[in-house]
Amino acid sequence: MTLKDTLVPTFVQMLGALSAWLGKAEQHFEPEQSAQIMQARLAPDMFPLFTQVCFACVQAQEAMARLQGQDFPAAIAALRGEGVDSGTGPWTIADAQARIADTIAIVEAAANGLADVADDEPIAHELPMGMIFDFTAAQYARDWAIPQFYFHVMTAYAILRAQGAPLGKIDYVGHLLPYLRPGTMPGRD
Repeated sequence: MTLKDTLVPTFVQMLGALSAWLGKAEQHFEPEQSAQIMQARLAPDMFPLFTQVCFACVQAQEAMARLQGQDFPAAIAALRGEGVDSGTGPWTIADAQARIADTIAIVEAAANGLADVADDEPIAHELPMGMIFDFTAAQYARDWAIPQFYFHVMTAYAILRAQGAPLGKIDYVGHLLPYLRPGTMPGRD
């Protein structure tokens, strides 16, 4: 499998799932609760839902740029800034949906650029506090990009569940249903 085969479907499928979860939440909650839900947190020292969505999108966009050796577009810094400053605005579910749609489009547009990235391509990943991780492209994808992305996606899921959104395991694994062998779905009474 190539990095493209691993990352693009992972990002697109799970961002699509995140979008669907937000859609279910939007149907479940009253319209005036949208901004309140976007500020919900799992714990006082964790970022709120809107930030989790922004940061999931940042992780996907950064991975696409970093693995292709590109400078980050200004849009990534703006998205990260929105996430960090999420308490300053009345963000809504529609705002989060827009960030997800933009990110899916960016990932899909950048997909072909990953086809020629070698697994052993060196990747230096510098964090804002000065720490630098030296990875290969495959290590970066496996050990940083995917886990960081899933952390924010699953934190968003947990926040939505904690707020009472009607989500369950099927919402998380919905992308697997095309692989389900016909006739093997348990009946529901």
